[in-house]
Amino acid sequence: MPVDGPQYPVNLVLRGRSVLVVGGGAVAVNKIEGLLVGGADTVTVVAPDVDDRIRDMPVTIEERPYASPEAADHRLVVTATDDGAVNRRVFLDADGAGVWVNSADDPANCSFTLPARVRRGPILITIATGGHSPALATWLRRRFEAEFGSEYDDLLEILSAERERIKAEGRSTEGLPWQEALDSEMLDLLRSNRHAEALDLLRTCLSSSSA
Repeated sequence: MPVDGPQYPVNLVLRGRSVLVVGGGAVAVNKIEGLLVGGADTVTVVAPDVDDRIRDMPVTIEERPYASPEAADHRLVVTATDDGAVNRRVFLDADGAGVWVNSADDPANCSFTLPARVRRGPILITIATGGHSPALATWLRRRFEAEFGSEYDDLLEILSAERERIKAEGRSTEGLPWQEALDSEMLDLLRSNRHAEALDLLRTCLSSSSA
């Protein structure tokens, strides 16, 4: 069935799994970039004409029209063409085989939609509108991108290292006041490159639960 109604968010593990992209234009470039950043390492691009930017990407290129029912042979399919008949054929082939398929700007031929994304290292924030307005999702993404600087990478690094340190001591990290620590001035300290003070503040906040 095409996308309709509420959707369930999920992060897919793409490494080592076969991904098919049908289409070779500017939209396909954008889709492929997102797949590669998301860990896809086995991407096949099928299109009669391929943008030169795709040729510089670590993908397999087959310059030809889509051949039904090849979508059924992959784990994930993304269609990026302006040909409604091709989009429909790819969708029917993939969906009929239980393969998840997204068709750019064509929700009737999707079994999943792609949210707008903000990445900062391992941090991933997604924004979706249920397919009602990709423009709004992109606008919101740009607003969040302006907010998220490199200090969030530093924050994640400090939190992760402290969590591992506590676990290495044989203590549980559950029940500690992580949220209170995050609500403190840690982020402001990191923005000012005062990393040692941010770590001290984190440890003070976490130790307060056992005081």
